[in-house]
Parts: sequence; C-alpha cells; structure tokens
Amino acid sequence: MKFVVTGGAGFIGSHLAKSLINEGHTVTIIDNLNTGKIENLKEILSQVDFVNGDIRDIELLKNKLKDADGVFHEAALASVQESFSKIKEYNDVNVGGTENILKLAKEFGFKIVYASSSSIYGNPAKIPIEEDDPKNPINPYAQTKLDDESLAIKYAHMGVRVIGLRYFNVFGERQSKTYAGVIKKFVKKVRNNEPPIINGDGKQTRDFVYVGDVVQANILAMKSNVDHGFFNIGTNSTITVLELANLIIDAFGLSLKPVHGPELPGDVKITKADISRTRKMLNWEPKTRIEEWLKSTIAAKTNLDLITD
Repeated sequence: MKFVVTGGAGFIGSHLAKSLINEGHTVTIIDNLNTGKIENLKEILSQVDFVNGDIRDIELLKNKLKDADGVFHEAALASVQESFSKIKEYNDVNVGGTENILKLAKEFGFKIVYASSSSIYGNPAKIPIEEDDPKNPINPYAQTKLDDESLAIKYAHMGVRVIGLRYFNVFGERQSKTYAGVIKKFVKKVRNNEPPIINGDGKQTRDFVYVGDVVQANILAMKSNVDHGFFNIGTNSTITVLELANLIIDAFGLSLKPVHGPELPGDVKITKADISRTRKMLNWEPKTRIEEWLKSTIAAKTNLDLITD
C-alpha cells in the first residue's frame, strides 16, 4: 500500500516510516526539517520518497496525497513552553496544516491516523484518564490539539475516516526534547556526572509509552475497521519525575542528588491513561516498560547517543 507520513523525519515519524518500509509498503515522507532530522532516516532514505515541504502548502500536499491509501499525520510544533510565545504559528501549523490534510482526505478518500495528545485533558479530574473525560488544555499547544479533534469530528461527519491517537509521554531512541524531553535532559546531565535538574518538587507523575509501541498503535489503527475515534496511547502505569531521576542515577551507578528548580508554566501535574478502549477496539497492548528500557539502554553505553544527541 502507499502511505504518506507527515513529520516523517521526526522522532515518532521516522520510527513509523521504517516500520512501514519493513512491511513492504511504499512510503512518502513530508517534513520541513523544522525539528525533524535527515539523519533520523539514514537507514531508509534511499527507500522512501522524501519531500522537504510544509503541511501549510496545500498544493504540495495535494500532489503527494492524491493517490495515497492512508496518511499518518505526525507533523506538528510540539513544545509546550514555546507555544506560549508563538501562539499564531502553532495555530497555523497544528490546526491549519491538519485541516489541509482533512480537506484532501474528503476529496481523495484516504484514511488518516494522526497524533493527538494527552495534553488536551489538562490536569485531570480523575485517574486513570478515559477518552470521554473532560478536556481542559492549560497551554496553547494543547489547545491546538483539541482544536484538531474538533476538526476531525467535523470532517468525520462528512465521511472522512480519521482516527486520533492521544499520545501520553513517548520515549525511545532518537527522542526529541519535545517528547518525554525530561529523559533526554536527565540522561545528558547524569552521563556527565552532573545532578539532574527537576522543575518543581518532582511529584509530577507521567505515563511513559515506548515509541515502538506507539508505532504499532498507528499501524493497527490504520489497518483496523474503525473509521473514526480517539484513543489513549499510554500504559496505564506511572512514575514520578523524581523517581525517574533517581532511576537514571542508579542505572549509572552514581550517588548524585537531583536539584530542584522552579515549576514550568503549563506543566500538567499527573497523567495516567486508561487504555481499555484502545485494547478492545485496536487490539493494542504496550510491551516495553520505561524502567527496563532505561536500565538496558544505559547499561549498553554505546546506545546513549540515541537519547542525548
């Protein structure tokens, strides 16, 4: 089949593109390299049609999407902190760009699986978070993701097949500072025998989900008979930021103590996904736990550059 991956040179998109190639599909990647990196594609670049382009360019999209069987839409601006100072740009890219793809899906009939975010829930009223729980974004980035969901609902009513996957905190090889960036920062510090810096008291809890499991969720969603819906992509388990810092310190065999700094604006206190709907509807199950992955990756010190670069 022919698939297009927007943001395919980014953290999640590059892993997704590689899996699609390994399955024998024809893959086009559209990425303006704003945050994506060509080196993320070094293993598959000769096997894909790479387009250096912007999802705001609807004519470019039309040319590349017109004969697609499906589009995995990963392209977005994703920094919570940056979103406060670049509200218009975040809206143009994340909302305007997404609507371009939805418009073309209506015209050409391809299915969309796209990256939503657990940030739309804000600070949740209860834990674990279910898909139908209240949405209360507390930063501009999260608001763009909620606006995307409103568009997805609108276009689904017009017959567009579109599934939104609400990613929790995605981690793994080649991760960027905008996805589970705290891991990247902590490992880089501890690797240099420096104490990790925690924003706030460290009691913030996170549901970390492995990028390989996220890729599998995308592929299962695309292949499924589900035409429209939103699904949590997490693990239904949590770790505090302080526990994470100490886990990384212990894995390096050091006796450092984390340093605490001020809280970041727009930072959610707790996340934990209820994934029962995803299990049932998409037949998906997360397989990699962050504790084991960190320990094995840090033990194999040759792989550390995959986290810290």
